[in-house]
Amino acid sequence: MDTIGNQSTSSMAETKTSSPIRASTNNNVTKRLQTELMTLMMSSTPGVSAFPNNGDLLNWTATIVGPDATPYEKLTFKLSFAFPSSYPYTPPTVLFKTPIFHPNIDFSGRICLDILKDKWSAIYNIQSVLLSLQSLLGEPNNASPLNGQAAELWDKDPAEYKRLVLGRHRELTAEELAEGNM
Repeated sequence: MDTIGNQSTSSMAETKTSSPIRASTNNNVTKRLQTELMTLMMSSTPGVSAFPNNGDLLNWTATIVGPDATPYEKLTFKLSFAFPSSYPYTPPTVLFKTPIFHPNIDFSGRICLDILKDKWSAIYNIQSVLLSLQSLLGEPNNASPLNGQAAELWDKDPAEYKRLVLGRHRELTAEELAEGNM
């Protein structure tokens, strides 16, 4: 009976201590994201922006304008950022919501970029991710494509590549953005 009582007391103690730890972790994530938002607002970088959705600091909508002298020039892309409770030690989940034709982005918007996977570091922030993605638009990694057709056309037929980029791209309506839980 003592053993059961001790386990029960022990379980209660663990529950009591894990809640403040979880709250502290969420508070640290919130502080980090608030700081990143202020940085984005105070020192904006041309062609990239991001803001929380309806005040939800764990879910953001970002915008990237395609870089000059690329097939994406002057095109606008919407992305979603979902931040885990372990951010910045774990990368956010980032998806292209605007349809895009690119070697490192599949038709579901998933991105093959090392800094969003195994090369993630807590030194990265939303702005550095957006700048990396903007750079990726003009300099794809064809050695690791998610879209093999795009990788092949990038090198062999730039005119056809651009035609497919323009054919796939379209601005999203407010309803489409809302449906995507952005």
